[in-house]
Amino acid sequence: MVMAPLSTTAETSHTAPRLGKTARLRDYAGLIPFALLLLLAVFGPMLAPQSATEVVGTPSSAPSGDHWFGTDSNGFDVLSRTLTAFRLDIAIAIGVTLLATAVGIAIGSIAGMYGSKGGLLGAIAATLGRTIDLVQALPVMIGGLVIVSFFGRNSVVIALALALVLMPFQGRLMRTEVLRTRNDGFVTAARMSGESEFRILLRHVIPNSCAPVLENASAIFGMGIIFCAGLGFLGVGIPLPTAEWGNMLADGAADAAVGRWWPALFPVIALAYSVWAASRVTTFISRRRRV
Repeated sequence: MVMAPLSTTAETSHTAPRLGKTARLRDYAGLIPFALLLLLAVFGPMLAPQSATEVVGTPSSAPSGDHWFGTDSNGFDVLSRTLTAFRLDIAIAIGVTLLATAVGIAIGSIAGMYGSKGGLLGAIAATLGRTIDLVQALPVMIGGLVIVSFFGRNSVVIALALALVLMPFQGRLMRTEVLRTRNDGFVTAARMSGESEFRILLRHVIPNSCAPVLENASAIFGMGIIFCAGLGFLGVGIPLPTAEWGNMLADGAADAAVGRWWPALFPVIALAYSVWAASRVTTFISRRRRV
């Protein structure tokens, strides 16, 4: 039997921690794009070289030294509007994510835990479960259009509307996890010890069921940005002159059709970057869960 040299064994033992540390650093590096996105949301309006809501140049001027990203058809500075819009769009997306996730966890937990029981509580849980299915059957954009048309075009209404129509994605996922968890051994042991169903739900079922929902929150964040911009593009989102990527795209579409690409290109890049940064968070959380 040939034994490995002691020096080789020592080198391997020293190399393994370094490799593990490098892998962890590589994983956390995936959060850098999202951290930059949050920084742009905070400091974007401060970095804007000119006013985002005032006419500062000749309409539809090409990028130049005075206007790095050019001007749109209204004479607004495209760079300033793109940077300023980070704060509004990211704030709406964060609000949508928090509301959709919190309400989805609550409704999904009740529907999954009590949906098969009798009595008033069981009927309420079953109704909540059917409501989730009904709302999810409604196309997100149509639901958002209807709600915004009734209640007005402002950031609060848009955030509430998108949270309502995106909540079923979180609610159904939570209900599925609760249905899987509620009969696990540790839950049965808690019942045998005399704990109430509500206490079991709060202490045991929800903490062991919400991880996939929290992981999916970054996807809800990305969808919130896309649908917020979609409403703006359709003309029912945040109105001009407020800087928002959707109304910038709607305003720049006519220019892009005749070859003036800059009013639409830069908000598209900002929108794509935001969604990509959110997807990197999803990837990071998935990897951490598998560790």
